[in-house]
Amino acid sequence: MLIAENINKIEELIQKACDSAGRKRGEITLMGVTKFCPVEKIKEAYNCGIRCFGESRVKEAAEKFLNFKNDFIGAELHLIGSLQRNKVKQAVVHFDCIQSIDRNELIDELARHSHLRNNPKDPDDQANLSVLIELRTGEDSKSGYATLDDLFKAAELLMKTGSLIPCGLMTMAPFTGDTRLIRESFRKLVKAQNELKKRFPLKGIGRNWNILSMGMSNDFTIAIEEGSTLLRIGSAIFKD
Repeated sequence: MLIAENINKIEELIQKACDSAGRKRGEITLMGVTKFCPVEKIKEAYNCGIRCFGESRVKEAAEKFLNFKNDFIGAELHLIGSLQRNKVKQAVVHFDCIQSIDRNELIDELARHSHLRNNPKDPDDQANLSVLIELRTGEDSKSGYATLDDLFKAAELLMKTGSLIPCGLMTMAPFTGDTRLIRESFRKLVKAQNELKKRFPLKGIGRNWNILSMGMSNDFTIAIEEGSTLLRIGSAIFKD
């Protein structure tokens, strides 16, 4: 019952932040970050209504969610950690979305292996892979594209692949108690999103820049106020 209580508390804070920002709760997806979490706890969160889960490591996710589509019907699994090229083949099969696109060679590699998602029994069933581009908006030690120019080049390359579905942006704010710095980080992502929509208008089902994946256990209410559409919450959900 503790996870249910944690989720209820988070939902109250989400609603309060939505009310403060004049937003609707339905605009925001609550992701459960399940790194190091046993499957039993994940199932408990699923039973409480969580339908989006995030993992940082491909190998751990592959072992933990071997039967993800059967065990968690209607749920999505996102990779939110850094992706190594030698793990791309495994990643495209197990994840519904790669949030951590942080270099151009990764876009090339994902596009090259995206066919592994296709249904061999139905060649017309093109199960394309959703992706987010990661922008570095805080500490230099974090991953992600460093400048808007780099981001635009990545977006252009991404759109040319045809097999990867660009869905938005992701960032990590600096881990600090200074709310000014946190807000600045999130506002940089919003600015980047606005520029992407102007420069690279997208057409087709699911193809847009609408997702802003920003906000974690320590700063998600600020992220909501600044426009987040996807919150990556781990410890606040699964803590004992």
